[in-house]
Amino acid sequence: MSLEKIKTNVLLALLRLVACLPLSALYVISDVVRFVLQYIVHYRKQVILGNLRRSFPTKEEKEIKHIARCFYQHLCDCIVETIKLLHITDKQLENHITVKNGEKIEELARDGRSIILFLGHYGNWEWVQEVTRHYKRPSVNAEIYRPIKNKVVDNIMLSIRSRLSQPIPQKHAVRKLLKMHSDGIQFLVGFVADQRPNSKNLHHWTTFLNQDTAFATGGEEIGCHIQAHFVYLDIEKPARGKYIMTFIPITLESDQKEKYPYTIKFLKMMEQTIQRKPEFWLWSHNRWEFDRSGHTIHKK
Repeated sequence: MSLEKIKTNVLLALLRLVACLPLSALYVISDVVRFVLQYIVHYRKQVILGNLRRSFPTKEEKEIKHIARCFYQHLCDCIVETIKLLHITDKQLENHITVKNGEKIEELARDGRSIILFLGHYGNWEWVQEVTRHYKRPSVNAEIYRPIKNKVVDNIMLSIRSRLSQPIPQKHAVRKLLKMHSDGIQFLVGFVADQRPNSKNLHHWTTFLNQDTAFATGGEEIGCHIQAHFVYLDIEKPARGKYIMTFIPITLESDQKEKYPYTIKFLKMMEQTIQRKPEFWLWSHNRWEFDRSGHTIHKK
C-alpha cells in the first residue's frame, strides 16, 4: 500500500469519527475554527475584503467587515457540514435541505435530452448532492470537479462527493460526457461554474459583481453540442444548517446576443443570488487575480 493511500485511509478514519458527532457539536467546533481563522490566522483576509470592496463599492466599510465576519462563520460551517456527509443518513440530510421544482427536471427530461446544471460556490455546494433524490429522470447524475493539488485531500473529497453522484475530473469532462451521450445515456451533470479559469484560458469576459470577469465556457459548449437543457440551481440559507435549493430553467431573452448566452445568463442569476445574501458566497477565492492579458492584478 502506498504512503498516499495510508495517509488517506488514516485521515478518512479520523474524519469519520468526527462526523459521528451531532451537527450541534460540529457547529461548536466551527465556532472555534472560525475564531482561529478570522482573528489569529487572518485567513485570506485581504483577498476577502478586497473582493467585497470591489464587488460592493457603495457599501460602507462597516457593512463590508460585517459581511466578512459572517462569511468566516459560514465557511467554517461548510467545512463541518461537508465532514458530516461521511456519517449522515438521507433522511437526516432531508431535514436540512428543501428542494424545490424537482418536477421541472422531470418535465425537461421527458424528451430524452440531458441536462446541464449550473451552480456556484454559494451556500453549501457539497450538500447539493441531495437534489438528485428529488427527481427520477435522468437516472444518471454527475458533477464536474477541479482536482485538488493535495492528493490525500483530493481522495477524501472524492469519497465525499461520490455519495449520490459520479464525480468527473474537469480535464476528462468532454470525453466522458460525449461518450455517455453517444451511448444513449441521459444524464444531469452539475457545473460549479463561477470559478476563475486558469491563466491560460482567459479568453471570455463579462462584467460580474461590478468587475471585469473571465468565465469558463465548457459547460455551455458541451451542452449545446449535445442539445442539452440548461438549468440554474438557486440556493438560499434561511438558518444555520438549513438550505433551500431551487431548480430554475435557464431561458434566454429574445434580444440576448452574446456568444455564450446560457453562461452569461447563469452569471446574471448567480449575481442576483449573491447580492441577496453576499455572506454565503466563496469570497476567499481569488476570483479576480488576473487581467485580460494574464497579468496578476490582485495579489493573494
